[in-house]
Amino acid sequence: MTSAHTQQTLPLIINWRTEITLTQKIVLAILFACVTGIMAQIKIPLPFTPVPVTGQTFAVLMAGVLLGKKWGSLSQVIYAVLGLAGIPWFSGMTGGAAFLSGPTVGYVVGFILAAFFVGHISEKYRQSQSFPFMLFIMFVAHTLIFLPGLLHLALWTFAVQGKQPTLMHILSMGLFPFVTGEIIKTTLAALTASRIMALTGNNR
Repeated sequence: MTSAHTQQTLPLIINWRTEITLTQKIVLAILFACVTGIMAQIKIPLPFTPVPVTGQTFAVLMAGVLLGKKWGSLSQVIYAVLGLAGIPWFSGMTGGAAFLSGPTVGYVVGFILAAFFVGHISEKYRQSQSFPFMLFIMFVAHTLIFLPGLLHLALWTFAVQGKQPTLMHILSMGLFPFVTGEIIKTTLAALTASRIMALTGNNR
């Protein structure tokens, strides 16, 4: 292997996340928690469901790609824990332990899982730099958001209404209204992430 070839290959191998300090990683995790909280305030209430449309999933997916599985998922843990501690950065500028009795807790749990999954895949597979692959793994990650989200929504609905909701009822409240928005946000996230990874040579 020639020196010139090594110089060309090295930037493609080095992961920029390994070149920053622990303090910087913590700061970035807190920053993405803040970004998630900000995106939560982009809120469109829907009259037929207690779950609003928000911009959070864009931040969640980007956290996974840019920070990796460990720090990306930690950013969402920070978002959840500090929100429960009282910081009003859940949707609608709410916060506190009362959030646990609401209908959207499962989605926040899913944020942690999705950030970990996207971070894990993007770290493990070099081809994740490409837009099609990134788009695919981000769409798959949505199952990790919606499964706990829908499960908790079903439990919440049962507790509030006192009767078991049908599957179609839960899907009509917690999934179907969000498909179009998630496609748009996921496409934008995949485009942004793949471009950043290409520019930084961040393709494991």
